[in-house]
Amino acid sequence: MFGTYPGAGFPGHLQPGTGWVEVICGSMFSGKTEELIRRIRRAAIARQKVQVFKPRIDDRYDAQAVVSHSDLRVEGIPVDTAQDILEGVLPDTAVVGIDEVQFFDLQLIEVVNILADRGIRVVCAGLDQDYQGRPFEPMPQLLAIAEVITKALAVCMVCGAPANRSQRLSASESRVIIGAHDTYEARCRRCHHAAPVSAPEQQSLPIATESVPRPTVPEQLPMNFRE
Repeated sequence: MFGTYPGAGFPGHLQPGTGWVEVICGSMFSGKTEELIRRIRRAAIARQKVQVFKPRIDDRYDAQAVVSHSDLRVEGIPVDTAQDILEGVLPDTAVVGIDEVQFFDLQLIEVVNILADRGIRVVCAGLDQDYQGRPFEPMPQLLAIAEVITKALAVCMVCGAPANRSQRLSASESRVIIGAHDTYEARCRRCHHAAPVSAPEQQSLPIATESVPRPTVPEQLPMNFRE
């Protein structure tokens, strides 16, 4: 299908001034935000007016900027609701980026459609499954209305296979927990567990804190005293 893999082009009927929706989805550590930033930077190089929005609650790396796990960053606008995005888009903006869409409610679908109908290119990125492997709203609805879809995969941290799920490492069962490497791992279908699990611990040798007396080694007896 068209546009379902990284690097896919845009539908031939899309002309300058025509809006459309692009969705980048996948698990934690699959490069979703990196790809969002890459597309935004390309648009900026082409002298297009860009704006990037993020949920205010996502302040893991920076309160303002949109930042990937690999520390790629672009200027961002933190907002509380999807309506704030609609109200914050400037009249001359050609491209709108929205990161971590799973932290918005279903109103985001209406906002994205309005922007695309205005002739704006809208690039969305976020998780498509929660920590239990269930569809994570509003991503399923965004996928349904998108013209271009990119499914990003990570690497399973247990077996090295392609990973499309996010393994929670903390004990909390809340659906939304803001976290990174200390809270989640990328896992494949086989290695993923719906219930939170502990991260594998690396074993290390104990370090002595006190000096230990060396055992006394008797001196070797002369040959004529041996039995």
